[in-house]
Amino acid sequence: MKTAPEPPVTAATNGSRITLADGRELIDGTASWWTACHGYNHPHIRAAVEDQLATMPHVMFGGLVHEPALRLAARLTKLLPAGFERVFFSESGSVSVEIALKIALQYWRNKGAPGRREFVAFKDGYHGDTFAAMAVSDSATGFHDAFAGFGADAHRLALPTSSQREDDLREFFEHRGDRIAAIIVEPLVQAAGGMKIHDWETLLRVRDLAATYGCLLICDEIFTGFGRTGTLFACAAAAITPDIVTLSKALTGGTLPLAATIVTHDVFAAFWSDEAAHALMHGPTYMANPLGCAAANASLDLFEREARLEQVAQIESALREALARCRRLPGVADVRVKGALGVVELQRDDRSAELRRRFLDQGVWIRPFGNVVYLTPAFTIDSDELLRLTQAVERVVAATG
Repeated sequence: MKTAPEPPVTAATNGSRITLADGRELIDGTASWWTACHGYNHPHIRAAVEDQLATMPHVMFGGLVHEPALRLAARLTKLLPAGFERVFFSESGSVSVEIALKIALQYWRNKGAPGRREFVAFKDGYHGDTFAAMAVSDSATGFHDAFAGFGADAHRLALPTSSQREDDLREFFEHRGDRIAAIIVEPLVQAAGGMKIHDWETLLRVRDLAATYGCLLICDEIFTGFGRTGTLFACAAAAITPDIVTLSKALTGGTLPLAATIVTHDVFAAFWSDEAAHALMHGPTYMANPLGCAAANASLDLFEREARLEQVAQIESALREALARCRRLPGVADVRVKGALGVVELQRDDRSAELRRRFLDQGVWIRPFGNVVYLTPAFTIDSDELLRLTQAVERVVAATG
């Protein structure tokens, strides 16, 4: 935008710090859109990528496979709830959602029910910027107004956060359930739609609706996956097994682009056939890129070797205590915390640019959107750095209230 200031130029990153070209050092409160869960430049991930670079930077995944991808697929399916069996790799979260939606549509065609061509998504949901992903996102999030009406046939309804809302959803399904291919949901946190948090009971209601009306359930864990909400995957909080899971963001520890769409045995079985028409025809050029797979395997090593979920619990405790002080500030509508996510929601949504400038002046990188000031730090952030972030939030919100 013409009115936007020139963005600062980044020169280097390390841990939870960003060094700018002018010499300033910022404490990063976002982990680069919550990807760098182990902090920047983790030596174990860097070494794994360097080793892979020396051996095989890339090879096509059409008709070939390689060990980093095979190992990563096996590890991911073991970490997810029982029943997950097959992994389809791609390069970004939006594309992993596109693939999930294509799988759901073709699943029903392969099963002899081509009339199931519609999706149920939820208000305030966000699933990416490609066309089908936009169609199952809420345009009210401010991203997609220019493209309304394009893409998949989706119904955006209210999350069943109460019994009344569940009844409303059931009424919808009673009239249209036989046309629904899948429900797609962000478990526990609707991220880009406002960092809105719901409980595990809501996920149980969604799972029950999918089971009752025979449609697939897609859990978009691109934000929530890999510990952000306190468990390795958010669907584990409700002990539910969706039919399809999408992953990206922190999959490689914020190092390289990679995404995965993972399905259960039952979903895969609908594609396992001698008929070419039953195959999923989708082939990203850089799917299962060996460098990305090496980074992802190294990231999983760190979750196994180091106490990441304990660190998330400590961050959650610190955020709850520190951000609670913002509740008394003028102009604050809500404060909420879930795992390594802290949110201060403001009553006004017209001050993002001013807030960003003030945060830079405080020596921190915090990037509000709309009326939401949020922290999604690296799990390895130290207590002093986290304190500086929360103090900056309190000062800036107080000064602009």
